This record gives sequence, C-alpha cells and structure tokens, in this order.
Amino acid sequence: MPVLESATALLAALGVSGGLCAEPQTSAAQTAPEWGARFPGDRDAIVAFPDSDYRALYEQGLAFDDFLAQAERRRKTWHGNYERGLVPDSLLDRARALDGDWRLLVVAEDWCGDSANTIPYVARLVESVSGLAMRVIDSEVGRQVMEDHPTSDGRAATPTVILLNAEFREAGCWVERPSTLQRWFQENEGMLEEDELYEQKYDWYDRDAGHETVREIVEMVEAAVRGEPHCAGVPADREGEGRP
Repeated sequence: MPVLESATALLAALGVSGGLCAEPQTSAAQTAPEWGARFPGDRDAIVAFPDSDYRALYEQGLAFDDFLAQAERRRKTWHGNYERGLVPDSLLDRARALDGDWRLLVVAEDWCGDSANTIPYVARLVESVSGLAMRVIDSEVGRQVMEDHPTSDGRAATPTVILLNAEFREAGCWVERPSTLQRWFQENEGMLEEDELYEQKYDWYDRDAGHETVREIVEMVEAAVRGEPHCAGVPADREGEGRP
C-alpha cells in the first residue's frame, strides 16, 4: 500500500477524515513580505491585505457556534475538543487584563485536522474574554488572506488566524499549528513514514489539549497591545525575524 494511502487508512481508523490541511505551495513564498517587514514593531504597520477587506471578510464570517453546527467532517473531533476546551486560569487572567477590543478572523475548514485541534480551544478563550470576538471563513473566501500569511516554509494553510484591532487593522497573525509542533513536524517530515508522522502529530494534539495554541494566541494579543504586532507560532529558528 502506498504511504499516502496507509496514512489515510490510519487517520480513518483514528476517526479522522482524510485530507491534509496544508494547501499546495503557492507564489506566496515569493510575493509575501518577509516576516520582519510585515510586522516592524508598529501597531499601524501596513500589510499586504487591505484593512477595508478585513472588515468585509469578518462581517460575512460565521460565529463559531454556527460554524460548529454546520461542521460535517471531523465532527467528533470538533465537538470533542470544544467540550473539553478548558482554558487555564493563568491564561484567562492574562487575556482578561488586556486593554481594547480585538477580533480574530479565522480561515478554517471542517476537514482540517489542524483546524479541528486548535480553533475549538481558541473559541473557548474568546467566549471567556469580553474584549475578544471571533468569526470564521472558509479557505475559498479567505484564499488571499492565507496566501498573504504563508507558513514559515512558504505554504498557504488552514487554520490562518488574523488579529484585528477595533478599526479592523491587522495587528498579528497565527498560522497552522503551535510553534513547538510546527518545528517538530517540519524537522521530521520526510524522516518518518507519513502514517507515523501524522499519528505522532495527533498524539501531540491530544496530550496538549489546546494549551500551546491558546498560550500563543494570548501572547499575540499581548504583543499587539504593546504595539509590537507579530506572527505567533513561528518556529524558534525564525523568532528573531518576526517576533520579539
């Protein structure tokens, strides 16, 4: 059995539908601004995507409850993670202490394992913090947003999370998966057989239970409040380029 087919069979056995979250390589790696150029430490930094379009995309997005109700693929994972998504008190205290009103524009797909293992926990955070709100759009509507915010290895991917301030100006982003997992995945992709790679990835998500995702989202908002917007979740070897 080819490796890809065996990986699909394994995911099916784990109760996970087929399909990988990462989109094929696009021209984004060549055309998107460098991480440091995107966020030079200025709250009013100009980025590739027009602020007016962010407002329009956010307003047409689904509230998470509506997205969850419509989710058909990976439904068990979406609902299970949402139900167990308890945000640690230490992170809640930090998030509730933040000034301002902040919005998360999320590009996600119900079939995406990375989306299903991160966004339900983010939704729990948003529900618990009065200064946060969130809307979800799909990858067709959010294609340009994804391409303007590629992963550290140059891919458009779901989930892509854009932090918007009260004026719908971009103040940060978070892409695909937590930095610890992203670094491990990129280091081991091609080293492990694909079924083992994805089995270990989902084991990590189960053990972590959303803690690293929520921590990085809170850090992203904290940085924006300080006027130092950055892309959270960038692997450690790129931290000097895009985050403090």
